[in-house]
Amino acid sequence: MGSREIARPAVPSFDQTEINWDKLDKTKLYVVGAGIFSGVTVVLYPLSVIKTRMQVASKDAVQKNAFSAFKNILKTDGIPGLYRGFGTVITGAIPARIIFLTSLEMTKAASLKLVDPFKLSEPVQAAIANGIAGMSGSLCSQAVFVPVDVVSQKLMVQGYSGFAKYNGGFDVARKILKSEGIRGLYRGFGLSIMTYAPSSAVWWASYGSSQRIIWRFLGHGNDKENVPPSQLKIICVQATGGVVAASIASCITTPLDTIKTRLQVMDNTQKPNVRQVIRRLIAEDGWKGFYRGLGPRFISMSAWGTSMIVAYEYMKRLCAITEES
Repeated sequence: MGSREIARPAVPSFDQTEINWDKLDKTKLYVVGAGIFSGVTVVLYPLSVIKTRMQVASKDAVQKNAFSAFKNILKTDGIPGLYRGFGTVITGAIPARIIFLTSLEMTKAASLKLVDPFKLSEPVQAAIANGIAGMSGSLCSQAVFVPVDVVSQKLMVQGYSGFAKYNGGFDVARKILKSEGIRGLYRGFGLSIMTYAPSSAVWWASYGSSQRIIWRFLGHGNDKENVPPSQLKIICVQATGGVVAASIASCITTPLDTIKTRLQVMDNTQKPNVRQVIRRLIAEDGWKGFYRGLGPRFISMSAWGTSMIVAYEYMKRLCAITEES
């Protein structure tokens, strides 16, 4: 590692800006992480509701923009309308995130070792390792996340634009199991994999590489002493990397997310398939229909990504194993 730092002094080393899996107290990480990510979810959840409403709206009910959808929800349901399905999401999100983070960090550590012999630049190394890790984390967590997604999205749109009403998450799950069996809870599983796995890969790859590019632009490591950057500067770079990653990932994956959302909220009596959903979207709104909710999705991914990565990196510092321990 020492020889690599001398050979490439243009950016801070991994050790200066990142804490790897083997340096973390896992128990503390999971406990602190559950609290931090639950707090972030509380703040950003309304954006998911607005995005979902815009994506599933019929042609007559479609909102012109996210603000119109926001005002409509407040008018009809008040503040509670912005948190429909929240209980289901927060309950299922904790185990899903534990699975995601464990797979992410373990895969990233292994991937960095695999790409190291190729002597690639640090941005490229980071993009490859983080991209593989992001996809791995998403694939592993989908088994928990998809049923939560199906139930929560039905709650988000209940009573809206002709959708059925329910008495909470358990009522949704019970009715799905009764009418469709366990397969009903995994409706759109393939599309979820196709949406979230590439999105996660693109997000983490963009985040990992953009950080190194930003560090290079800032000229860190050019001094002979190779002084580590301040904590504030590290946070600013990580936050900027989160916004860059979100903008790229949201533009690439929003069409698949729109199709997946529509497929998941439809009733079993409609027996929809992907081709029918695509045809209906095009008939209603043309090709731009695939980008319904892009604004809220971009804002949500940017806000979530930036908040998540800053909170996550801070959390890793809190949970780092000290030399004394």
